[in-house]
Amino acid sequence: MANIVSRARNCTMADTPLLLPPHDSGAAGVISIDDAADTNSVAAVGDDHLLPAALAAFAWVFDAQQTFISVFADAMPPWGCTSPSCSTFVAGAGASTASSPCNLPAGSWSWSLPTHSSTVSEWSIECAPPALLGLPSSSYFAGCLAGGFLLATLADTRLGRKNMLVLSSLVMSLSAAATALSPSLLVYSALRFVCGFGRATVGTSALVLSTELVGRRWRDRISILSFLCFTLGFLSLPAIAYAGRGASWRTLYLSTSLPSFLYTVVIFFFMKESPRWLLVSGGGAAAGDIFSAARTLWENRWAFRRLAATMTVSFGVGMVYYGMPLNLGNLSSDLYLSVVINAVAELPSSLLVFFLLSIMNRRSSTLAFTAAGGVLSLACAAMAAGGGGGWPETAAEVAAFFSACTAFSIVLIYSIELFPTCVRNSAIAMVRQALVAGGVVAPAVVALGRRRRFVSFGVFGLAILCCGLFAVCLPETRGSGISDTMEEEEFKEISPENTRRRLID
Repeated sequence: MANIVSRARNCTMADTPLLLPPHDSGAAGVISIDDAADTNSVAAVGDDHLLPAALAAFAWVFDAQQTFISVFADAMPPWGCTSPSCSTFVAGAGASTASSPCNLPAGSWSWSLPTHSSTVSEWSIECAPPALLGLPSSSYFAGCLAGGFLLATLADTRLGRKNMLVLSSLVMSLSAAATALSPSLLVYSALRFVCGFGRATVGTSALVLSTELVGRRWRDRISILSFLCFTLGFLSLPAIAYAGRGASWRTLYLSTSLPSFLYTVVIFFFMKESPRWLLVSGGGAAAGDIFSAARTLWENRWAFRRLAATMTVSFGVGMVYYGMPLNLGNLSSDLYLSVVINAVAELPSSLLVFFLLSIMNRRSSTLAFTAAGGVLSLACAAMAAGGGGGWPETAAEVAAFFSACTAFSIVLIYSIELFPTCVRNSAIAMVRQALVAGGVVAPAVVALGRRRRFVSFGVFGLAILCCGLFAVCLPETRGSGISDTMEEEEFKEISPENTRRRLID
């Protein structure tokens, strides 16, 4: 083990590659960190490792809540007529015109809920341009982009997985609490940017940390646990919002930020650091500068090719994954029920991946689910353009979201297998940043869809359908172990028939 630690201190090495097949007769005494970890119980599965891994995965609950909280906080509240002139106008107007009070005479209508129930009614921005309506959500996702680019490499270099998770969770929870004090839309948007900046590496650090705490036998299942926690967070949000319906949107932010802060305190005192990161970085002493992992990805052609293709796929998935829930307010069905249905759709998606991941080819599965998401989104656009709606449109929307959820899970697991430990956190963070980039664009598309619903569905469908095709550029990874150094992964590229990892029963 000491030999492995000393040779794993650097991400790239000029000497003999660290990886040699465990079953190779010429590799006696030289094994990978993956095998050494399992053999020496560094990452062997037991209660003392499964529980910290599950605790790390729980961070996705708060990630989901802050990601989709704007669905309720920034929703267009219901309104009603208070004068005959308003009723006459609504009766004679088309469905798209009657859904907005913007063309009605002042004083002829009023909100059905207290004005403080939504940012839209409190700041009277119901008739603002789409870019302004989508500014808070776009600011949040822009913060995610900025945070991902500036913070992600710290988890591979200086801070490690645990400290990065603590820092990002702390920034996310404190900024979410401060958002409740926003006096204006601009301040609100700025604080959402800060929240997104902190949240950027929450899911990535939690996913990488949880999978690196356990051995190969449990790695896929722990990954799915993260997605199930995300579903739990998404599903808990409409319950919290419904319980406080009619209350201020500020209460919603406070009720989600406090548990997140308490979670941060718990992981600070009780979470373990990734043993794989400690091995590769020499306990953090040989971590290099904060951009070394990014340079490694850029300078290696095969790594850059994989990263570019995966990020492109992720961008298309992100358009639908983040856009569809934000677009629920444009449907004719009840908002709370629609959000619950979408959240519930994530559960069978995670279970599907959980039970079938061992037999699912990563590349073909990614192609299949992105194609399904695109076709179903375009079907929603066709129904919206034809004047349809109701439950058929909602069913198609949920099916499209289910496809995007499944593709999202597969792409993240795929990314864990595509990149070695020394750059894994940075690579997955970049993949998630591409996903978030789709989220940056989605709110403006959703705001445009408030007047022309078919446009938002059409854009989402074309995005995931076209971007998903880039999965053909990626190698298949099902059944192979994960590497720790660039040399290991390059060795697998050259001799895949000799480096297929043995799965532990």
